[in-house]
Amino acid sequence: MSARTDTEAQETQAATGITPSTLSTIIKTKLEASHVDIQDLSGGCGQMFEAIIVSPQFTKKTTLARHRLVNGTLKEEIAAIHAWTPKCYTPEEWEKRKAG
Repeated sequence: MSARTDTEAQETQAATGITPSTLSTIIKTKLEASHVDIQDLSGGCGQMFEAIIVSPQFTKKTTLARHRLVNGTLKEEIAAIHAWTPKCYTPEEWEKRKAG
């Protein structure tokens, strides 16, 4: 489902309650994330998100395990959207990435 107009986009977000802000709050709370940046790539309809998530809970986890952790945390929210792309980093990895 994608919105064709701004009105449809607002209605979709209102119906699902999913916004970058709500996703960010859940991730920060449940995954103890120190940095969360969520971009709505769907033009405001709340159906396609890309996220950068930095959490110490990712330490010693593979990329797949990190994605499973995030997806499990956002199970209900992900079910209501079209596309979700998380990029998961430990605090150490994030610092190296920012420095480089």
